Amino acid sequence: MAQHNEFGQFGEKVACELLISKGLVIRETNWRLNHLEVDIIAYDEKTSTLHIVEVKTRRTALFNPMDSINYSKQKNLINAANGYIRYYQLRCGIQYDVIFVIGSQQNYKIEYIPNAFRPRLKTYR
Repeated sequence: MAQHNEFGQFGEKVACELLISKGLVIRETNWRLNHLEVDIIAYDEKTSTLHIVEVKTRRTALFNPMDSINYSKQKNLINAANGYIRYYQLRCGIQYDVIFVIGSQQNYKIEYIPNAFRPRLKTYR
């Protein structure tokens, strides 16, 4: 396996551990719907909220990591989440979170951004 793939898997593992420490239950990792993928799908039983989590793992912080969560990425996550909710016929709240893991496997910093974005509302005239 390529080294960057291993590092990405490390970031997702660390992200799962963080979510579990916050009381969330990991339902899925790397869940796919056609060409769409969600890194982590977690559930908060206390608030009945489904967390759709995008994980970004980088070796350096030379850029703003939120720049990688552009409108297209948000739209893909929203579409995948809607597919997941329909497939499992869930009735719950939904939240879109982002976790950044920056550094090396031996020395890293993790940043959790709950409610990193919200779906845009469509308006009709």
